[in-house]
Amino acid sequence: MYHVVMHNDDFTTMEFVVGILMDIFGKNASTAERLMLQVHKEGQAIVGTYPYDIAVTLVRKASERARQERFPFRMTVEEA
Repeated sequence: MYHVVMHNDDFTTMEFVVGILMDIFGKNASTAERLMLQVHKEGQAIVGTYPYDIAVTLVRKASERARQERFPFRMTVEEA
């Protein structure tokens, strides 16, 4: 199993991060808001734990959306 870790940056909007968490990672609004604030305050947060292929696919989808919006948004996949 692998953790998907979201990293903070100074440019990606909080609204974008919440949207990614809800649309791609299936989080409800309150969980997405809590995770976004954790990333903002602590610099990173584990947003989910998945089999490797699923983790990589979710990160790829989120990264593509960030590129389209021109955000430097970054996520990594780390062994659990």
